[in-house]
Amino acid sequence: MKIKETEIIELMSSEKTREKGVRMMMDAYQSRLYWHIRRFIVDHDISQDVLQDTFIKAYQNFHQFKQESQLYTWLYRIATNESLQQLNKMKKMQKSDEDATNYLQNLVADNVQPDADEIQLLLQKAIHSLPDKQKLVFNMRYYEDLPYEDMSQILDMSVGTLKTNYHYAKQKVEEYIKQNFTE
Repeated sequence: MKIKETEIIELMSSEKTREKGVRMMMDAYQSRLYWHIRRFIVDHDISQDVLQDTFIKAYQNFHQFKQESQLYTWLYRIATNESLQQLNKMKKMQKSDEDATNYLQNLVADNVQPDADEIQLLLQKAIHSLPDKQKLVFNMRYYEDLPYEDMSQILDMSVGTLKTNYHYAKQKVEEYIKQNFTE
């Protein structure tokens, strides 16, 4: 990936080849960034919009990329910021997620054994109950298995802070699941 990254940076740095560089950048990072965003946003269409906004921001602000980090780290940071902005917009407009909550409450009340989809829904509800920073750290570590050092560059947080946030997030997810899941 290093050679391709160097080529992308070279193409993006020239006005004549910037379009080709953007296409290469999108081809190289689209899938990884989509799933990074999707873990925050959940909704496919909104995630696609945030991904598009991420690439637009990267294109418009490429001159600010100082090459002090890897290109994907810079893109992850943009995607993370765009995701958090979208979450804030959604919180302001969002009504409570009553359908999923009612579904889980009815499931527990009826003592029905949940299947894998229902367990996944419970996990997602637990993750979405976390504060934004803990949600971000949990998703990056749990789903993407990113090393703390990479997360530190992306989020501009110390490794110790990230480990603490992940530890508390994990505890809260476990507690949420214990409280809302009965066999």
